[in-house]
Amino acid sequence: MTALEKYERLECDGLWRADKDTQRRDVVVSFGNATLVIADGTGRPLTHWSLPALERQNPGEIPAIYTPGEDAEETIEIADTLMIDAINAIQKALEKARPKPGKLRLFMTLATVAAATALAFFWLPGALSRQTLAVVPAAKRMEIGATLLGYMQETTGARCNEPHANMAAATLAKRLFGNNTQTQIIVVPHLEQGAVAIPGQLIVIDYRLLQQADDPAAIAGFIVASRSSMQQNDPLETLLHSAGLGVTFKLLTTGEIPAPVLAENAQSIVNAPATVADADAIQTGFVNAQIPLAPYLTLLDQATGNMPDIGPDALEGQTLPAIMTDSAWVSLQNICNI
Repeated sequence: MTALEKYERLECDGLWRADKDTQRRDVVVSFGNATLVIADGTGRPLTHWSLPALERQNPGEIPAIYTPGEDAEETIEIADTLMIDAINAIQKALEKARPKPGKLRLFMTLATVAAATALAFFWLPGALSRQTLAVVPAAKRMEIGATLLGYMQETTGARCNEPHANMAAATLAKRLFGNNTQTQIIVVPHLEQGAVAIPGQLIVIDYRLLQQADDPAAIAGFIVASRSSMQQNDPLETLLHSAGLGVTFKLLTTGEIPAPVLAENAQSIVNAPATVADADAIQTGFVNAQIPLAPYLTLLDQATGNMPDIGPDALEGQTLPAIMTDSAWVSLQNICNI
């Protein structure tokens, strides 16, 4: 039994503070897949923290105070000694499981060979992947995405968190994708490719991109383009393709992806160059979201030196709904306060 399995049903009360200027609120703390899940009283997750990145601010004191990363303003206070011991044990176990040069590649090679040999008699790789993607529930995709985000934050810096800005981001997601959307917009201090979609309908944005933008339509364009790329190429499918048959089979049969695989994939995402979805997918996405092309293309050129030929703006000359209010835009632009 792994440390995570031992404590997977453990939960406790805690006091969560979104940033230094907000009041603490009562929350419920539990474990996800290599994450600490912080939820409100109804069970709705408020945030997921990466356990490997979790830092204790007051070793040896009770209640224990944790932050999701070195520079983060978010805190959680936990007085339950069993939960504190569990966090410590799981962090140690995850650290031992972190990928080491050469060993992970060897492990994945052997696992892939073994799985491919066994599955060759029953399933073609494409069929296995399609079957797995079809049965993974949305909640599991969100957990995988939250874990990836946690590992990504070791390089990007802790996600930026400010209540008014968070509300602006949620409102922007609804404006672009509809009131029932599950898409979440996450801002981090540094992300070289500007914006990327990861499993769980999470779209991660570089804060510096927000600072460069003069028009909320430009940022909306990056978000819609990332969503278009996600619909064209399922991020979970991309992860499984790079991880191999062994990991795909493990996800199908156990519902889990090994933490070292997620850690390595997170760094691949962070280090990947910027990509742009094909022109047809972007055109469709922009028309559906009712946003203009020009601001996005201008910011894309400024940020990457690349202005792909997407074709004429199908909405040119039309009166489009406002992207967001001026006050919401200012809040979003200042979400990181750096």
